[in-house]
Formats: sequence, C-alpha cells, structure tokens
Amino acid sequence: MISLLVSVLMWLLVASLLILRRRRAERNITYAALTIAIAMTLNNDPVYRLLDRLGGGVNFVTLVADVALMFGVFFLGRAVMKASEHQPWAVRLVLSRFVLVAALIAAVVAFLFIDRGDTTTNFMLDLGAQPAAAAYSMIQFSYCGIVLTAMAVLAARQLRSSKGVQRLPPASLLVGSFFGVALSGVVITMDLAHVANNLELMAAVSVAYGPIFLLTIFFLCLGFAGQPAARTLQARARERRTRVLVDELAPIWAEATRLRPGISHNENVSFHADEPETLLHRQVVEIRDAMIDTRVSFKVSDRDRHLVESAERHLLGAGSSDATPVAAPAISREGQQR
Repeated sequence: MISLLVSVLMWLLVASLLILRRRRAERNITYAALTIAIAMTLNNDPVYRLLDRLGGGVNFVTLVADVALMFGVFFLGRAVMKASEHQPWAVRLVLSRFVLVAALIAAVVAFLFIDRGDTTTNFMLDLGAQPAAAAYSMIQFSYCGIVLTAMAVLAARQLRSSKGVQRLPPASLLVGSFFGVALSGVVITMDLAHVANNLELMAAVSVAYGPIFLLTIFFLCLGFAGQPAARTLQARARERRTRVLVDELAPIWAEATRLRPGISHNENVSFHADEPETLLHRQVVEIRDAMIDTRVSFKVSDRDRHLVESAERHLLGAGSSDATPVAAPAISREGQQR
C-alpha cells in the first residue's frame, strides 16, 4: 500500500515538473522524480511479480528498483547542488559521479552474493539474515543517508539566503532530508538486527519505517515541486506590481513626453509597449530625461519622484531565481539615443 501511494505521488510530481519546468534546461529534478517513480513502481507487488517472472524469477527486479532509487537520490543531490553557490568540497565529493559509481558497484557485488531463491515481494524480510543481503541494503541506505545529509547542508544554506515564498522549497527539502537520514538510520538498524538474529529489535524499529518513508517522500516532493511553483508565483506577483507601477506612472510619463518626446513616440524605432517590463523601463527613462533636460520645464512632486524611484528599484530587482536582473535605466546625455 505504501509503495502504491508513493508511486502515485511520484508520478504526479513527474507530471507537474514536466509542466512547470518544460522550458528549463536544468533537468536533474525531473530525472530524479522519474527514476524514483520507476523505483517505487517496480516495488509494487503485482508489477514486481510480473517483471520478475519475465526476468527468470530470481528477484533481479529488486536490484533494478534499488539502482533506480540510488540514481534518483543522486539526481536530487545534483539538483540542489546546482541551485546553490559555493558548495563545500565535501558536499561536491559526496554528490559526485565517482561516489555514485562506487556505491553502485559495491551494491551490485553484494547483490550477486545473495542466495536469492525464488521471487519474493519481501526481499529483505525473507533474505535479510544473510550477511550479503544486509551489506547490500546497508550500502544503498548509507549512500542515500550521506547524499541526503549533503542535501540538508545545501538546503540550509539556501534557506538562509532566500526570502518570502522562496524560503518554502528549501525548508521542505531540509525537513525531507532530515527524515531521509532518519530513514537510513532505521533501515541500517533493522539490517544489523536481522543479521544478528535480534528479531525483537528489528520488529520494534520497523514500526517507524512506514511513517518516516512517507514523510521523506512527501517533503522532498513538496520541496522540488515547490521550486518552480514558487518561481511562478513570484513572477506573477512581479508582473502585477509592474502593471501597477505602469498605471501609476502613466500621467507623469504623458506629461514628460508632451514636453520632451522620447523614442516611444518615434515610429521608426521598435518599441514593445505590450511588454510591461519594457514599458515601465521606457517610462522611467523618458521621465528622467525630461527631469534633467534644461530646455524644458518639467517639475515633479516629491510623491511622483518617490514613485519613479520605486519603479527604478523594482526594475533592478530579480523577479525570480530564473530571471536576470533588469539593467538600471541609465540617464542619457542630450541627444543620445537608448
């Protein structure tokens, strides 16, 4: 039931990322969601039984699912790292391809030494008493725990440098990483208890597995889906603010261009008045030009001057983490075209 719920959640995340991030070149988040969705789908009992039967009934699908999960965690870490600046060298090492390849090789070697028997949907419960099976599981979750620890470090740094709605995604990633590290600790404890034949300890610890697993996936999904959503919300809020400023500056701009016509009135110059940022930039430039041109008498009140300064500050700000800062509207010398 948990695998089915997580599978549905992950495929919903994949769909939302394909919609919200369709124009972005950075694909690590999408790759992470896709590979984890595949891993969770393969762990659904009907799917597992069918595919493992086709694969010879030797539980090879377990390895495929676990490798997909490790790739998913790797892509998650890379996505957080690329969104961060000045990563510590230890974080870069943990999230490197070298560490991933080393973990994958170790896991595959351990898997090959497991006496896997026939198809079983309770792989670790049935086979976890084998040292090779315990090593196999511990390698996977040690890797996941280390990567999620590095992600927590990066998410904490992002949280400190973010403002407003942009703080929600790194906060969710931080919480999800903490739960993921706890999940790794739970699984490793269960593995050690199983191989030591301490079944009471294993059963006691296993109670925490399901809830922590769900919380880990939920907060990580929320964090990664929240990043494009937060950018979208912030971009829309910026556009609304831009349109408000355009409307408020319109009377001042009209008076400024009546006294000193700018290039917005030149039919031979391309001017996209339907783009709010472009229009606001042009308004500020031509109002400033009229203010400094000694040939015209253009006076503005303190309120209007404050409004122009507010528009300049707005243009200098980045609307989202994807946006590039808008260049400050420079004040031209007499006769210079911009």
